[in-house]
Amino acid sequence: MIRLSRLAGILVLEFFLLFPRSLAERPAAAVPSPHPALWQVHGKQGTAYLFGSIHVLPPDVHWRTAEIATAIERADVFVFEIPNDAETQARIGKLVAAKGQLPNGLSLRSMLPPASRADFDADLARSHIPLAFLDGKRPWLADLYLVMNRMQQENATSGLGVDVTLMREAAGNGKESRYLETLDTQVALIVPSDPKLELEEFEADLKESRNEKDEFDDLLDAWSHGEIGRIDALLNSEFASHPAAKKALLDDRNRAWARKLETWLGEDKTFFVTVGAGHLTGQGSLVQLLRGDGYRVDGP
Repeated sequence: MIRLSRLAGILVLEFFLLFPRSLAERPAAAVPSPHPALWQVHGKQGTAYLFGSIHVLPPDVHWRTAEIATAIERADVFVFEIPNDAETQARIGKLVAAKGQLPNGLSLRSMLPPASRADFDADLARSHIPLAFLDGKRPWLADLYLVMNRMQQENATSGLGVDVTLMREAAGNGKESRYLETLDTQVALIVPSDPKLELEEFEADLKESRNEKDEFDDLLDAWSHGEIGRIDALLNSEFASHPAAKKALLDDRNRAWARKLETWLGEDKTFFVTVGAGHLTGQGSLVQLLRGDGYRVDGP
């Protein structure tokens, strides 16, 4: 299964947007008859559609069913986790420069014990990323680069992800966009404060990197077919033994998002809300919280 450091990256959109969005020209397998899950929340005045995103996608995944297309067409306001405008991108670049680099003179490869060093070398060889590019980066950032590179080798990219696609459409159609979090909130979630734990997680991720393709393929298949229980198991099962991480990455955020949505549902508007798929499944999900607060939520 995906380790927590990787899972944080999958649940958090914005750092995926740092990576190149171009793809090599190679055939991609289409997903047959996709029907991702969609929920509709009925408020006092407004309506909100909830759609779980896969933040990186290969081409030819045609996720826009007739039901989803109708919801998008009806929407007055599009809601995302955080902005992806030029100002946010510039801030992300500055934050990575400030928090993603090792002190001068330190080498990521030299910090690794021999077995992990061999794993690192093998990962670099598979990814075709030069050692010089990653050797001065902190483990958390090097890990995300390697993860995203491997996904791109499978033709998956953030440029085709649901969030980015809908952000472009909302802007192009002059629709209002709102956001559930700030960049600072999400940076705090994925930049570790414990250097020892950060390195240990990186070493563990290196050992599991060969399973990543199968894990991503399983997640994409479950999402494409609207299999909510399976999505929950793939994305959130590791949190069962890490309650503090679940609280920080999912529970606290879902509750804060529910409060915002409940306020907005007092407006006479239709919202199309796109968040990471892991936020809409399982115990403490956004869907469950809204139902628990007395809202009628149609859907799985």
